[in-house]
Amino acid sequence: MYSRFVINTLLVLSSGVAGAAGLEFRGNMLQVLDETPDRNTGLDKIYIIYDTANVDMIYTPETPGNVRILKYSNLGGGFAEDVSTISENGKIIVKNIGGNLGYIIEDGDKRFYYWIVDYLPYRFNIRSVSQSSEEDCDATILDVDGEGLPIHYFTINGQQRVLDREITVKYTTQEWDEDNKEFVKVDTKKYFESLNDKLRIIPPAYCYTSFVVAGDKFLQQWNWLAEAETNVIPPVGVMVMTEAIQEGKNNDESIEEDNTSEGSNQIGTDDSGLGGSAPAIISFIAVGTEGVIHNEWQLTKDPNFEQIDYRFIQKDIDYTFTEEGTFYMRYVGSNSNGTCDATGDVYSITIGASELKCPNAFSPDGDGVNDIWKVSYRSLLDFKCWIFDKFGNQIYYFEDPSSGWDGKKGGKFVNPGVYFYVIQATGGDNKKYKKSGDINILRHRSVSSGTVESE
Repeated sequence: MYSRFVINTLLVLSSGVAGAAGLEFRGNMLQVLDETPDRNTGLDKIYIIYDTANVDMIYTPETPGNVRILKYSNLGGGFAEDVSTISENGKIIVKNIGGNLGYIIEDGDKRFYYWIVDYLPYRFNIRSVSQSSEEDCDATILDVDGEGLPIHYFTINGQQRVLDREITVKYTTQEWDEDNKEFVKVDTKKYFESLNDKLRIIPPAYCYTSFVVAGDKFLQQWNWLAEAETNVIPPVGVMVMTEAIQEGKNNDESIEEDNTSEGSNQIGTDDSGLGGSAPAIISFIAVGTEGVIHNEWQLTKDPNFEQIDYRFIQKDIDYTFTEEGTFYMRYVGSNSNGTCDATGDVYSITIGASELKCPNAFSPDGDGVNDIWKVSYRSLLDFKCWIFDKFGNQIYYFEDPSSGWDGKKGGKFVNPGVYFYVIQATGGDNKKYKKSGDINILRHRSVSSGTVESE
């Protein structure tokens, strides 16, 4: 760790600051800074003077000969007292104004309200900054050796407020890049009203980084630099993002959308968005920030995850769901000592009961309508189908229920008529299927009237 304090001396014998009713100062060594506070304070301006010793305040009246100047403390304007003034060249001067006081200027029927800050007692300084031994998953905590007390001022009603010093903490963290599905490093800043012996950076830095504490904005406007930097600090807090992609499903589908796309030959749907018909092959992907060291996917039938059925100690996993029921999967990533963890989305996977239905006719004539004999199914783990002609000769065999029969044998269409199928299958719910029946092959031909007839 190291600290720097650079001073560029600037001597200003007289510095005018534009404000209500032409208020200016003389005798100040540095430029007078000003802030415009919230209207509810009743103040027109707050002036920040590096050292108010021997500084005079000069006011140019709008109504000569009818000016009164008062000052007040933390008690508010109701306890203001008159101050002594002198007149020079038509201007009203308050000698040795002092600091951390409020001033009220009555000029005819107008009133102006100011607060004067003597910066010197609040002067920002920082000697060192380092990682705190206190650990918090939701914040990076820094131990600070330096000064930067809150700068208080008071409204005309005597309410205490804090002048924001904008002490800067610069560091690098990680943020989620939705387009590229990854955490990327970004330089960032946090601002603090004042400096304490500890600074809490919320949210924490999610990657290895050093922290530079610099300030405050008033010193910076005076071209002075005071800052300190930590060593590189490892991340404590963690953040994760997860995704589930089902094979054969459009990954853009919402979790609430229908599971069966138009034209599917599967029976039924499920509204979870994942699962549907077994076997359901789903890839679970986790992306974590640099602090994530330990990875675990948890699979259970308990939506509260009080009882975990399976744990997978890896970042990404492909899992095939074959059993009927509803399952829940989530990812938990943790830091090196397991004190901080982050949990990804909970994915609900519903596998429906098995079902098998067989049509009894189709027309393989190439018109794009009912050209293939297909079964309608759900959650079949094993499937075998034989096609026979009326003489008992096997003319086709397939094991993929989604493919079906195109009405051909050896690459040629068979004749219209009656054929027979035999099916043996096993469902994800262990239900056994033995089905047989007839298949009617229809041919369509055009007749002179323009209508279509079946044969």
